[in-house]
Amino acid sequence: MRILLDECVDESLRHCFSPHVCQTCRYAGFNGLTNGELIDAAEQAGFDVLITVDQNMPYQQRIQNRTVSVIVLRGRTTSIDDLVILMPDVLATLEVLKPGTVMCIEMRSRCRD
Repeated sequence: MRILLDECVDESLRHCFSPHVCQTCRYAGFNGLTNGELIDAAEQAGFDVLITVDQNMPYQQRIQNRTVSVIVLRGRTTSIDDLVILMPDVLATLEVLKPGTVMCIEMRSRCRD
């Protein structure tokens, strides 16, 4: 699975997605894109999932009928230490995630938007 980390996510998190291929927005050349532009670019570049900490993205962008999905991380903070704790749930979610869906992963539970 090809995963794109939004620029608001600590780039160090990319190392936690093995065996998946994970790139940052900076590496993919997508820095500075608005949410809509970023989703379009991710889809056109063949990414399967966009990982973000932007809580508003699911409400601002229509993901339905897209080939890319979005996972919103809701840690205690957006620090790498708080996001790493979510990784077991993130990896499990990647196994069942369908295109065009949004999943929110929180500290102790998962919620579906």
